[in-house]
Amino acid sequence: MLLTEIDKIQIEKRGMTESQVFNQLRQLSEGFPYLKLKGAATIDAGVLRVSEQEKEEYQKRWRDYRAGGKKQILKFVPASGAASRMFKDLFAFLSADYDTPQTDYEKEFFTHITKFAFYNALNEACLKNQGKTITELLDSTHYKAIVENLLLPCGLNYGQLPKGLILFHHYHDEDRTPMEEHLVEAALYANANNTANVHYTVSHEHLELFKEKVNKKAPGIEKKYGMKLNISFSEQKASTDTIAVNPDNTPFRNEDGSLLFRPGGHGALIENLNDVNADIIFVKNIDNVTPDKFKTGTITYKEVIAGVLVEKQAKTFEYLKVLDSGEYSHELLQEIVRFLQRDLYCRKDDLKELEDADLTCYLKQKLNRPMRVCGVVKNVGEPGGGPFIVYNQDGTTSLQILESSQIDTNNKEFVKMFTNGTHFNPVDLVCAVYNYKGEKFNLPDYVDHSTGFISHKSKNGKELKALELPGLWNGAMSDWNTIFVEVPLSTFNPVKVVNDLLREQHQ
Repeated sequence: MLLTEIDKIQIEKRGMTESQVFNQLRQLSEGFPYLKLKGAATIDAGVLRVSEQEKEEYQKRWRDYRAGGKKQILKFVPASGAASRMFKDLFAFLSADYDTPQTDYEKEFFTHITKFAFYNALNEACLKNQGKTITELLDSTHYKAIVENLLLPCGLNYGQLPKGLILFHHYHDEDRTPMEEHLVEAALYANANNTANVHYTVSHEHLELFKEKVNKKAPGIEKKYGMKLNISFSEQKASTDTIAVNPDNTPFRNEDGSLLFRPGGHGALIENLNDVNADIIFVKNIDNVTPDKFKTGTITYKEVIAGVLVEKQAKTFEYLKVLDSGEYSHELLQEIVRFLQRDLYCRKDDLKELEDADLTCYLKQKLNRPMRVCGVVKNVGEPGGGPFIVYNQDGTTSLQILESSQIDTNNKEFVKMFTNGTHFNPVDLVCAVYNYKGEKFNLPDYVDHSTGFISHKSKNGKELKALELPGLWNGAMSDWNTIFVEVPLSTFNPVKVVNDLLREQHQ
């Protein structure tokens, strides 16, 4: 394919290179190889279950780490997701050829409408636009007027807002959005030196809305918890977008003839994660929050997984310093091998054949990498990824979080592993991104670029193929050292559709 001069200028303005675009076109044409699985990670293989005593020890380890010295701790929250999918059933009701609730979903929404944290704001919008309260509109069967006031620009405009700015939880003296709940969480487990650092990745069109909300709400949270909030934002970079193609793999062009580029999925955020500076970084999705009365378990297990991380990191640093010194015995090398295999679950079949010099190089390579501890919950059938033991390109096996799109559906054995997996990935990560010399790892160096995937979309009624980059907690962290820790299901409370807010965990 030949690029026009105008194409080349467009690519350069995005901060991309021609070779990058050609590589994406090749990937869209050829597809991606499926991963080779060794098995699902379980309590018997790859998932750590902590006892009550260990739980307390890890919590203490984390609190001591927070209290000791000048460590930078940060909470990283992907928050660019629009709330439109949350309300897809209500949008369907608006366009339906009936005017009163018919589906169980619609009936549940209207029956329990007073339980939503946005009820008062919605009631005000209804009064302003219709001159009637929600109760009056319900009595006169004007159901669609209520939904219009919720979703459309004439009212609360929730259909166009980011999920982070939707009112989720009701308190006696306030109503909170997920963005605020994350600030409260950070104050409780991610603060050090009396400061909690929180970073949100947001879409460009919502950046000012987020800043406005932060300026309004942060001072009250700071006062309540007696600490300072340091809040920052970033946008997904245009240079991480991917080119779209027609079904025949030729570049998809907009009506003005320009190339169509689309956001490359949450995997693009590895660049944003790489740009923040902190010794320890918590990563958690914007919609996985609870009201204060249910936060205890969340705080406890955040401290547990962080305690596991700082303990394993300290041991890793200790071993790397010894390997660097050259002053070690064969017995110590074997001890390090056991740590790599048992604690970090990274294995190599022919390890015994390596001479000590080669073994030392191998151990240095495998230990000197970014590290993450991932909380995993018991699998209860939610759609999404899970923890697996996977074969890497160098023949080793390691722990990875996989999505269904990375599994060869023609391989019955692999499909069985995926569907029968005992645990699920709730996106509950704590990451260490500095090496044992105090230098920052360059995170894009640890991405497995062969783990992206292709999705089928449309624009203006025309079909297209879109390229998704390796996911942030999937292929983008493929070459990290990974530890899975079982955490209770009570710590996982995502809001995928608006009626999820009616669950006990959000009331």
